[in-house]
Amino acid sequence: MQEVTRRSIDGIRRLVLIVDDEHVNRRLLGKIIEEDYDVIYAENGKEAMEQIQKRHKTLSMILLDLIMPEMDGYEVLSQLNKDPELSRIPVIVLTSERTAEVKSLQLGAADFIPKPYDMPEVILARVRRSIELAEDSSIINATEIDALTGLYTKEFFYQHANRHDQYYPDTEMDAVIINVNRLHLINELHGRLFGDTVLSAIAGQINRILGEKDGIACRNGADTFCIYIERLDNYEELLNRITKGMTDVIGNQRITLRMGVYKNADKSADIETRFDRATFACNGLRNNYSTGYRFYDEKMREKELYSNKLIGDMDTGVEERQFIVYYQPKYDIRGLSPVLTSAEALIRWQHPEYGLVGPGSFVPLFEENGLVQKLDHYVWREAAAQIKRWKDKFGITLPISVNVSRTDIYDPDLEQTLLGIVAENGLAPNEYLLEITESAYTDNSDQIIETVKSLREKGFRVEMDDFGAGYSSLNMLATLPIDALKLDMGFIRKITNDTKDLKMVQLMIDIARFLDIPVIAEGVETQEQFDLLKKIGCDIIQGYYFSKPVPPEEFEKLIEDRLNDR
Repeated sequence: MQEVTRRSIDGIRRLVLIVDDEHVNRRLLGKIIEEDYDVIYAENGKEAMEQIQKRHKTLSMILLDLIMPEMDGYEVLSQLNKDPELSRIPVIVLTSERTAEVKSLQLGAADFIPKPYDMPEVILARVRRSIELAEDSSIINATEIDALTGLYTKEFFYQHANRHDQYYPDTEMDAVIINVNRLHLINELHGRLFGDTVLSAIAGQINRILGEKDGIACRNGADTFCIYIERLDNYEELLNRITKGMTDVIGNQRITLRMGVYKNADKSADIETRFDRATFACNGLRNNYSTGYRFYDEKMREKELYSNKLIGDMDTGVEERQFIVYYQPKYDIRGLSPVLTSAEALIRWQHPEYGLVGPGSFVPLFEENGLVQKLDHYVWREAAAQIKRWKDKFGITLPISVNVSRTDIYDPDLEQTLLGIVAENGLAPNEYLLEITESAYTDNSDQIIETVKSLREKGFRVEMDDFGAGYSSLNMLATLPIDALKLDMGFIRKITNDTKDLKMVQLMIDIARFLDIPVIAEGVETQEQFDLLKKIGCDIIQGYYFSKPVPPEEFEKLIEDRLNDR
């Protein structure tokens, strides 16, 4: 064996192995390519495999004779083809027999150099081109495969899925999403290395399944896998198999998976849409521990189309003032007769296609998609303008409360936006009420408390909405800057039938008394609820007992009734 080192054209020396049992042929080929490549030699297939095993990480090319003693070239090709690490090395077969080409190609050969070697320029060109193609392919494969799991990356997964559809248009395929529940917590509790082990174990089981069933898979993001697989009948078995395979590797660590399946995925939809639908089904399992998988169906599709339509129409709805602000009155019940004292602004959407749409259909969507802030600002301006109109028309100020979402709380311009709105309408901040849910205080209590303190210092009054539904501690409650507690309507609905809920409401009223702030009960619908709340000391009531939310023109009748009762 002899090794020659010289400077290559691009400054990077590639290593080439020449395998031939004839010394003259080895030296002749070596002389042709050694100007550009480092060259090592082997006299037969057995010696070649020893060299390849030892140098496979740096070896860029094998020039291989077919007819040799001990181990011929065909056997070398066969062994290389069985090993993924070795099969990446391009092989050019040296032969004088044209009939050997087909078999060599089947065994993985990249090209041929015919004997005798009478065209050095052609030989050099073929060696250079084969190495370039192999290196380009290696770079592509590196970006095509997720390093941790060995599955495709998302981009290449979609490409391969589309290619599969082209070749097998009539095969029914399912789009499957598998998500690891709370992977970020797993990483926090056990370390990222353990989290990576979890992902690798899941990927290994997916690969075993795909070895039995036609399909492909990828890792999509940190904690999600996509599987595009020939239609299956039993997904419970599939999920159990993946879970067991994971548990066998990591032990019983109470790690759970959830799976969304879009069966017989519609191939007229693009591949991303198909997996979006599987994701939609998967996300519906959040906080659902009764089952680990869910199928996408037509009801979900209809809901998805409806939701996407509402999201897409939101900007037009605001521009064309399709959103209507309704007002529900609040009555002070501390005196002998209830007195209209304020109102809450509640949004409705007069959609041109769907008619009057309630907030439950679109507000959660806008919260998820970051659109709720624009809607909130719309309501704030409408409510402020309405206070001004009623002030001008009736000569009284009827404060209106508006919702301030968690997104709004983190807006650095919140205070200036609200001050600008009240100033535009000639109002004082204390004529404008802000409702913030109890759960918002628990997200980042320090920041929210500082924000609310600043708003109150500017004159705004703040009500804690849905009190009792969140997790405020008594210690935190004592420090909260609020002007009223608004009880969660879930308690109010049950106070006539459940002694515990009545006692809870009494306790919350006592807390408010201790804090010297009024209590508002919303969702009051019956005389019995009204009587109980009045008896235990509730201050203000809101609900269908007095009025449902109504448009401004209907609300004015309630204002007129108040003025007539003076």
